[in-house]
Amino acid sequence: QVQLVESGGGLVQAGGSLRLSCAASGISSGVYKMGWFRQAPGNERDLVATIDNGENTIYADSVKGRSTISRDNAKNTVFLQMNALKPEDTGVYYCWLYSWQRGRDYWGQGTQVTVSS
Repeated sequence: QVQLVESGGGLVQAGGSLRLSCAASGISSGVYKMGWFRQAPGNERDLVATIDNGENTIYADSVKGRSTISRDNAKNTVFLQMNALKPEDTGVYYCWLYSWQRGRDYWGQGTQVTVSS
């Protein structure tokens, strides 16, 4: 069984920073791709950033230059450092994991990020 637990969300003023963390369990170390997706009420869930075990990364244009995704394979953990936050960054951030070994993806429960003006 695979479990993803997010942490680090909260309320922050525009221009501030947050660091999201997601710890995965029940998965073989390094045999997966992880990332973050964001969803606001009434909106679709959109990609924020992803990273594979080769450290290849993908960023949404809206966060590129302000955010950095990283991972610790030994601890099965992915991080998202977000700086210079904007109100439009507000939403529920979901941790995502795709397992090449299992051939499927998994989702965390989500953590709320609210950026005030």
